[in-house]
Order: sequence, then C-alpha cells, then structure tokens
Amino acid sequence: MAQSAAVALNVKLQVLDVKHRDDVAGPIRATRDAQAQALNVFFSPLLSSLYREIIVFAAEYKIPAIYQWKEHAEAGGLVSYGVNLAAMWRQGAVITAKILKGAKPANLPVEQPTKFELVVNERTAKALGVVIPPSVLLRADEVIE
Repeated sequence: MAQSAAVALNVKLQVLDVKHRDDVAGPIRATRDAQAQALNVFFSPLLSSLYREIIVFAAEYKIPAIYQWKEHAEAGGLVSYGVNLAAMWRQGAVITAKILKGAKPANLPVEQPTKFELVVNERTAKALGVVIPPSVLLRADEVIE
C-alpha cells in the first residue's frame, strides 16, 4: 500500500527494517545519509516499544518523523496520525462485556476505528527547523507548543 501511494505521488520510498532493539540507530542513520526528507514510523509492536529511542535518534539526526500514536508526539515526536488508543481500549472492553454477557463472538460485527487524531508537536518542529503549514495546524486535533 505504501509503495503504490509513493508511486502515485512520485515519491521515492525506502523501507528500513528494524527487527531488534539494537537495530534502531542504523536505519535512522541511513535515512539521514540518504538525505531523506522524512521518516514514517509505521505501527509494529517492536517499533511501538522503541518509540523513545526512535524519537531521540530522529531528533539527533534532524529527521522529521511521523508516528502512529498521539503518545509519540507527546513524547517529542514531530507529528502523529492515528487512532485514539484509549477509544480502542474502551471499544475492546465493550465487546468483551458483550461476550461475557453471552454474545457469540462470531455474531459480533467487525468494527474499525472511525476517529483518527492528528497531533503536531511545534516544539519539535522548531528544533528541527521545520515549518508546519497553517492549514495543517488548523486541521490538527492537538498542537503541542
């Protein structure tokens, strides 16, 4: 999906693989060395557990990065766009309660998130020398100053 989007936008996409905790610095350094304009940190359990390290290296190497969760922007990431984790956990609890009350899981509908949050960390933007367009700031659900 990312590859087809990159082709449609005429953007060069380089996929960097992180399989272990010790692999974080190398791919981010490669991003800097390739003079990439940005880094998209896709969701994975491993990357989610390493977000603090990724944020530190992205800041050190002056690479603008987007993350999946609001908590990552709150921790110093530049931008996040993704579902609200608390809302997902709440919905999971609602579904669990239905099952505990006797509903058959196979009879419950598959539900997808409907609310996505855009969070911009202006402090990080200033530190990176990145200007966030006013149109993006207006659309943001939260701007961290």
